[in-house]
Amino acid sequence: MDETTGPRPSEPRPSEPRPLDRAERARLGERAAFLAEELMAENVAVVALTFVDTTGLTRVKAVPVERLGHAATWGVGASPCFDAFLQDDSAVPARFTGGATGDLRLHPVLDRLVPLTALPGWAWAPADRYAQDGAPHPVDGRHALRRETARLAALGWSARAAFETEWVVLDAEGGPRFGHPAYGMSRLVDAADYLRDVVQALAASGVAVEQIHPEYSPSQFELSVAAEDPVGAADTAVLVRDTIRAVTRRAGLTATFAPKVRAEGVGNGGHVHLSLWGDGAPAAPDRGANAMAGGAGPFGMTPAGEAFAAGILAHLPALLALGAPSAASYLRLLPSHWAGAYACWGLENREAALRFVTGAAGSRHHAANLEVKCFDATANPYLALAGLLAAGRAGLDAGGALPEPVDVDPATLPGARRLPATLAEATDAFAGDPELTGAFGEAITDTVVAVRRGESALFAGASPEEIVRATVTRY
Repeated sequence: MDETTGPRPSEPRPSEPRPLDRAERARLGERAAFLAEELMAENVAVVALTFVDTTGLTRVKAVPVERLGHAATWGVGASPCFDAFLQDDSAVPARFTGGATGDLRLHPVLDRLVPLTALPGWAWAPADRYAQDGAPHPVDGRHALRRETARLAALGWSARAAFETEWVVLDAEGGPRFGHPAYGMSRLVDAADYLRDVVQALAASGVAVEQIHPEYSPSQFELSVAAEDPVGAADTAVLVRDTIRAVTRRAGLTATFAPKVRAEGVGNGGHVHLSLWGDGAPAAPDRGANAMAGGAGPFGMTPAGEAFAAGILAHLPALLALGAPSAASYLRLLPSHWAGAYACWGLENREAALRFVTGAAGSRHHAANLEVKCFDATANPYLALAGLLAAGRAGLDAGGALPEPVDVDPATLPGARRLPATLAEATDAFAGDPELTGAFGEAITDTVVAVRRGESALFAGASPEEIVRATVTRY
């Protein structure tokens, strides 16, 4: 993503998740019944309702399209245990989730309900998770992101975000299907039909693809989408990955978004692009203005834009527990690999964990944004973005200032500060960060820490090759 679009003045401010009451249930059921009729006219038979667990794996329950109205009104039952799952489907003990008891309800988000062209006869919607009494489930990542978006809005700000998607296509033997030079036209020619199908499937599901290209590693590709509000961006990240996965499988191939496909190779990132926009409140007087441009701060940032960026940079060690949450993440997060292994920022510096993108001259008022390069696709996108917003908000509250930018590979600088080099280090940083843990609350904090420590124990003593083998088929 090189450009972002500001929020329309008519858009309502986000609200924090609230309990489902009788009137809201009736409204959802009526609307879902109408949408179900439209889906049946398009030969859709089943609707997949997805949520993302703490390890970043997408879990699903599905309903016949005729049951969509009932699902929207009353939800679909699911165990609360999934938030305590590790990537191998084992579980860890956690205070607020896991175990054999309890139940929650999955409610389809009707605003994102779309047919899945890559899976004929199917539609998809992300699910909000509620307790049986209609209260938001306390460990639900989508609710957490809505809450952080609302907190930012209460200060007069909104954010625009997008995830870059990198993946590798494997053949039936698990090797790279498409070779040829990095970023090479010859690779695109080899994969032209496949990439066309990916773009067309996403367009049919309402995803605005901005670009697609071969990446560095053999059979690796990258796709960028248009920026959206944070919750929409996280929803789109889930839809993009599952659409790519389905198109790839229909071609007789396998897509992996894992941080490493080969222990010695360059891995897949899940970079996040983020910008801050004024909403017209006293703290943010310029409605619809991008705080990352048009100011007197570093490279044109406004004071608020700089403070927002400074908050993210300051909390990056702890944020890794959300954005780089697997043991494999730290096989990718290496110096001099364009992975963002150092806690620094810079203008267009692809070795810095926080890259500032101004955009071309003349477009900076809408194009300027931050790129978080140290995240990957094992992240739960809702938790990752919620953490970034909470960190940026902390920077706004503190009136933070950025240190000097880095304009070289930080690995060449004496004393350059590495980000955590293991999942255990990142987990300790998260557990010890009062601003992030305070923003998430006790339930999510306890669950994240328990799962991350469980993942660390799961791979204790494992070789890089063993970690890669265990991860590559899961993501």
